[in-house]
Amino acid sequence: MRSNYKKLGPYIRQVSVKNTNLQVDNLLGVSITKAFIPSIANIVGTDMSKYKVVCINQFAYGPVTSRNGEKISVALLDQSDCIISTSYTVFEIIDHEALDPEYLMMWFRRPEFDRYARYKSHGSVREIFGWEEMCDVELPIPSIEKQREIVREYNTIINRIKLNEQLNQKLEETAQAIYKHWFVDFEFPISAEYAASIGKPELEGKPYKSNGGEMVFCKEQQQEIPIGWEYCSYTSLVDLRGGGTPKTEIQDYWDGELLFFTPRDVGCSVYTTQTQKTITALGLKNSSTRIYVKNTVFITARGTVGAISMAAKAMTMNQSCYAAIGKDDVSQFFVHQLTVCTLASLKNEAIGGVFGALVTRNFDQTKVLKPLRKLINSFGVAMVPVYDALLNNQSEIDELVKLKNLLLSGIAVKQVFTKSIGIV
Repeated sequence: MRSNYKKLGPYIRQVSVKNTNLQVDNLLGVSITKAFIPSIANIVGTDMSKYKVVCINQFAYGPVTSRNGEKISVALLDQSDCIISTSYTVFEIIDHEALDPEYLMMWFRRPEFDRYARYKSHGSVREIFGWEEMCDVELPIPSIEKQREIVREYNTIINRIKLNEQLNQKLEETAQAIYKHWFVDFEFPISAEYAASIGKPELEGKPYKSNGGEMVFCKEQQQEIPIGWEYCSYTSLVDLRGGGTPKTEIQDYWDGELLFFTPRDVGCSVYTTQTQKTITALGLKNSSTRIYVKNTVFITARGTVGAISMAAKAMTMNQSCYAAIGKDDVSQFFVHQLTVCTLASLKNEAIGGVFGALVTRNFDQTKVLKPLRKLINSFGVAMVPVYDALLNNQSEIDELVKLKNLLLSGIAVKQVFTKSIGIV
């Protein structure tokens, strides 16, 4: 053991306070993402007085590590008191001037800790990482000032990540709102040509429908739509293309320079900036996959069905997805928003909202409105700064996550480095 590593046992103690007086009703669980989450347990008729109470700055963890995604469920409570199942172990730090709770939680977030906990787990039926094993954990415990400095650096990174995620959420909502305003509510800006054709040039740029834009009745949709628009299949606007997978047993096909998109690469953001797998040029040549350019819209068709993502750069794709590409150079930003609405419609029509798989026929049979080409192009131009900002924010998140992982891995990251990328 290194000289600055110490056993955790002397710094922590178990806590077992039952909800005897039913003073707490916030039932939570602990996830493998190292966070407290709302419990999904059926508690009808359950005696809540037997549950354990967890207070702020106390930890809880699930000792069972088998069938847990190779991770240990452990979290620090940073909100109001809650109750949890008695299957969890609750503990607290004895002296916060010796060991900072957030510093310890950083240690628990390290992937190396998950591997350690799995290695130290034991048992024939269920593998357990018990209290003795937790107390035997060794970690570096510098001065409390140094611990808090590391925590501040970590929280600065986490807060910037959260800010970027919030910004991207607002940008996504903005793009969706503009799409709906233009192509669902028919309040797109009146063009100069149309305003002149009706002898009212002063209407240029005003919302179409609410300013008397000409509408015609569409029998198929049983509603009025702008003149010149058509009701057609999704695939009359969008070309769906497939992918493929190089032979997994041939190593020369894998771990190359080409990103390889699969359903696992769909995240919470609009753009996929990196993929779990990559292939070589030889793998590309010897498979049915192909290279798809930046802003290609990927739709997952099997496994995780109906998820959507956009390529942040050129990448290949496996056979479990479709690549949606606008026909006749239709803007990919329009394709993205159209696809989001189309998939929502398909899911609503499906029994229970669940697909076994998506096939081309689903898209052929799905009807959408086809606006005038000039309007689609105008929307694409309007969306350029929105999607650029989405991608830039996600790219910054990627770099911040790398820095966060460096800190969690215990690699010495100097304060000057975090300052150099403008996060402190």
